[in-house]
Amino acid sequence: MRLLIEIAAVGLGGAIGASLRYGAGRALHASLREHSLALPAATLLVNVIGCFAIGAVLPWLLAREADGAAGHLRLLLVVGLLGGLTTYSAFGFEAIALWREGRGTIAIGYVALHLVLGLAAVGVGVLIGERVIT
Repeated sequence: MRLLIEIAAVGLGGAIGASLRYGAGRALHASLREHSLALPAATLLVNVIGCFAIGAVLPWLLAREADGAAGHLRLLLVVGLLGGLTTYSAFGFEAIALWREGRGTIAIGYVALHLVLGLAAVGVGVLIGERVIT
């Protein structure tokens, strides 16, 4: 039963987070229709908001992890909502946590690996996807 409650919390939060990301994209696209930006503003916006939110919420939740309700709230808000909004927020929190633990070299490597491997994976995916389409 506990597993079902956990899955429901993640699913509900994820649905809300993904809907917020979609809504932010639509709203920004509509409001910036006349302006030409050199970057995807909606993605940047949700990533920055997600990073702020995880920084504000997760430490408070982790301090109360012994409380069962805090665990469910963490699943709903962090894993579900922020995970649906952006996984960049988890990445940002983990990188800062490594840095604060005095593991600065590992934190920098972690950031570099995310950028390099993430971009490489997208590039390989595009190449494969284009070959499948043509």
